[in-house]
Amino acid sequence: MVKAIPHKHCYVCGKVVEPDETFCSEECRQKYESSRRKQWIPFAIFMALMVILLIYFSFAPR
Repeated sequence: MVKAIPHKHCYVCGKVVEPDETFCSEECRQKYESSRRKQWIPFAIFMALMVILLIYFSFAPR
């Protein structure tokens, strides 16, 4: 049975990289960071709406 050399795969494109690396290139690192920023925006909007609704319903007349 052949043993594989210790390695990891790039988070973006899946290419083989060294075990201590996360991305195969600076381009993949930038794509990953851009994607993470884009995922943050809907979450932040959702949280802001939840806070607004919480405040509204806490002080709304009954």
